[in-house]
Amino acid sequence: MARKDSSDLFDQLLVIEVQRGDKRAAERLYARWNPRLLRAARRYCGDGSMVADLVQECWLAIWKGLRSLRDPGRFRSYAFAVLHRRGSDQLRRVVRERGTMTDAPPSPDIGHEPTQADSAALAQAFATLPPDQRLAAHLYFAEGLTLAEIAEVQAIPEGTAKSRLFHARRKLKAALTPIDEGELL
Repeated sequence: MARKDSSDLFDQLLVIEVQRGDKRAAERLYARWNPRLLRAARRYCGDGSMVADLVQECWLAIWKGLRSLRDPGRFRSYAFAVLHRRGSDQLRRVVRERGTMTDAPPSPDIGHEPTQADSAALAQAFATLPPDQRLAAHLYFAEGLTLAEIAEVQAIPEGTAKSRLFHARRKLKAALTPIDEGELL
């Protein structure tokens, strides 16, 4: 827990320094957060070709709005909220361009993750979730956000965030639970 707290404090310090115009602090904040945003974007949109563009759009919006962030301790929620808004916009554009969206987005690129069967199964299970549930699950399990923070990121009531997480868990459990051969008979 202390490691997470010190990491959050360091992020807060970096945000304050970026708000004061420190370019090196901006570079360090980018270096610390770009991998997290890439991971979350990969989970959210599932399409490897969209991930880099989405994260680049996020960073442009983050830099533009960072000066108006009053509480540097809210940077984590702020960054993921930008990702959610930009990702939603991007998915809507894709739906308009393609005409419809398939139920399951393309499998996420798991080349940067361990190639073990469990990791592949988890990535496949995540890919079957609707985008909002996928992001809620990623923010909760991978990023450690609370329900309140997830609600803030997705601009929804806390009860809706809880519901999205509940349904995501249920779907992930069903996708990852092996079928007992006795159940088929």
